Amino acid sequence: MPVKTSPQPTRHARNPNARAWSRVLSLVGIVAAVALVSTVSIAAVGAWTFTSKVEENAVDIHPEQQGDEQAPPAIGALEGGFNVLVVAADNDANQSQDLYGERDGATLNDVNMLLHVSQDHKTAVAVSFPRDLIIAHPECEKGDAMSAAPINEAWGRGGLPCVVATVSELTGLDIQYAVSMTFDAVIALTDAIGGVPICLTGRVTDDNVVYPDENGELQHLDMPAGITEVKGGLAAGFLRSRHGVGDGGDLSRISSQQQYLSSLVRKMKSNDTLGDFGKLYSLANVVADPKYFTLSTSLTKVDTMVSMAQALRTIDLNNITFVQYPGTTDDPDYPGKVVPTVDAADQLFALIAADQPFTLGADSQPVGSTTEPTSPADPAVPEAPTDPTVPEAPADPSVPVETPAPDAGAPAVLDGVTGSTALQETCAIPFED
Repeated sequence: MPVKTSPQPTRHARNPNARAWSRVLSLVGIVAAVALVSTVSIAAVGAWTFTSKVEENAVDIHPEQQGDEQAPPAIGALEGGFNVLVVAADNDANQSQDLYGERDGATLNDVNMLLHVSQDHKTAVAVSFPRDLIIAHPECEKGDAMSAAPINEAWGRGGLPCVVATVSELTGLDIQYAVSMTFDAVIALTDAIGGVPICLTGRVTDDNVVYPDENGELQHLDMPAGITEVKGGLAAGFLRSRHGVGDGGDLSRISSQQQYLSSLVRKMKSNDTLGDFGKLYSLANVVADPKYFTLSTSLTKVDTMVSMAQALRTIDLNNITFVQYPGTTDDPDYPGKVVPTVDAADQLFALIAADQPFTLGADSQPVGSTTEPTSPADPAVPEAPTDPTVPEAPADPSVPVETPAPDAGAPAVLDGVTGSTALQETCAIPFED
C-alpha cells in the first residue's frame, strides 16, 4: 500500500513517516567497514573503554550455545570466513521522535543485510533483503513458526536473535555476528567520515522528503547534477528519496543506497580515512554508543573486531559485491509484496556457501542508476581502417568453426540478480514524470 505524503511542509513536518525513514538504513557497508575497520585503531587509544561500552549493551544471538566458550582470536587476520547480519528496526526505542515521529505500532526489522567474507578473505558479498520479502519463519521466543510472512515481522517475534535465526534458515548460512542500528546512526556515521560523494546525472528533487540541514532546519531534497559530498541530514534525505530518482519506486531507492554504499566503502578504504586517526576514533565512538548500535556478544571483543578488520582490509574493491535478494512483485497471491525468485536465490547462496566468486549478468544494472560515463576515446589514435579493395575470404561451410573452450578459472556468471561491485562508480538518474 503506498504511503500518503504531502507535497509541502506542514505543522507535522518534524514527524515524517517513520516507515519511509527505515529505508535510510540499508547500510551494511557502514557497519562492515566502520565497526570492523575502525576498530583497528581502538586498541591503541584505550580499547578497554570501547569494550566496556559495547559489552554493557550487547545481545546474545545464540543463547542456546551458552557455556560453549571459545578462546578469542589473536590479533591478526581472522582465520576462515564469517557472516555478519546488520539489522535496522523501524520504530526503534532509541530513534529521535523529533525527526521520525512518536513511536506507534510494532517494531519491524525493515532493513536486513548480510555480509559474507570468504574463507580466503579474497571476496565479500553483501545481500540486501527486501523488507516485504515473503518467507518462512522459524519458531522464536515470542512466536510460533510461520510458513509465509514478511521478513520484517521477525524482530517482533524475538528481537535480534530471531532475525538472525530467520535469515540463517532462509540462506542456509551460519551467522556468527550481528549488529542492530538506529535511524540516528546514519547521520552520525556520515558526519564522522566527513561525507560521501554521490553522482547524479541531473537535478534530483523530492518534495516528499524532509531532512534536517546542518542548522537543524527542515529542508526538502534538492540536489544539483554532478558530484555532491553528502553528509548528515542530506545523506539521510538522499537515501530516503523514492520519488526523486529512477522510476519513483522502491527499487530505485535501493539502487541509490547501493550507490551510496559503494562510494562509502571506497572512501573507507582510502588513505583519507584509514590514515586519519581522528576519523577512525570518531567512527569507533559512534559504533560504541548504545543510542546508535547494539552488537552481538560475539562481536564485542576488540581483538575479534580487529582480526575481522585485518581480513576485510585486504579485499580488493572489485571483489566486494552488493546485491539484492532476488524476488518478484508479480505474485497475485501476495500483492504489493516480494516473493523469492527461488532458482536465482538458490544459485546465489550456493555460490556464497561454496565461496565461489561470481560476476553479475548483463541485466544486473539496478533500476534508477547508470555507470558513471567514461572518457571518450582519444581522437588522436583512430582505429586502423580496413582496406576495401581486399575482400574477406568467405567462410567455408564444410569446415567446422572451432568454439573457444571456456576458461575453467573464470568466475560464474550470475543472472537474475541485480547489484554492483564497490569498484563500480554509478550515478543516480532523476525521476521524470
